[in-house]
Amino acid sequence: MRSPLAPVLIALLTLSAAAPAHADTRYLSYNASDRITQALTKGITLQVRRGLFGAISVERLFSTTARGSADFTRGGPNEARRVLPEGANESDLYAIEQSGDGRGLARALCPGANDVWLVMSRIRAPRPLTIQAVGRWADGTYRHCVTLSYDWRGEWQTAPVSPFADTDS
Repeated sequence: MRSPLAPVLIALLTLSAAAPAHADTRYLSYNASDRITQALTKGITLQVRRGLFGAISVERLFSTTARGSADFTRGGPNEARRVLPEGANESDLYAIEQSGDGRGLARALCPGANDVWLVMSRIRAPRPLTIQAVGRWADGTYRHCVTLSYDWRGEWQTAPVSPFADTDS
């Protein structure tokens, strides 16, 4: 006779076998790979969260060479993807939060836009990263602003500290 607890025990064993696949936060660093990207951002570090099944979502961007960071919210309007340049393969959409340094980043990437989104290529270390900036203006039009291209630099154990950051010494 089969115990009624057998399905529960099988489920618990399956979950415990998958225990190493836990969510974690990582800091992935990139260097600008072209003149336009270097003029706007030089280098960036992305704070990313890797989910239970390996999916990566971006939570925050840090400037690697200057003081500043911006928070992101995953998702946005499909219109932002529709205005990408022909041949662009990026699809992961993030809104730049307009609080703190996010407002400055949005203005630098899309001057005059009311809202700005970043459409990113799939994040996979140690591969290059492409980011498309798209803005929405007061009249409701969406426009592609700039393509940013980055080369992989490395992974940090903790969030980077800017050489220009205030210190207590």
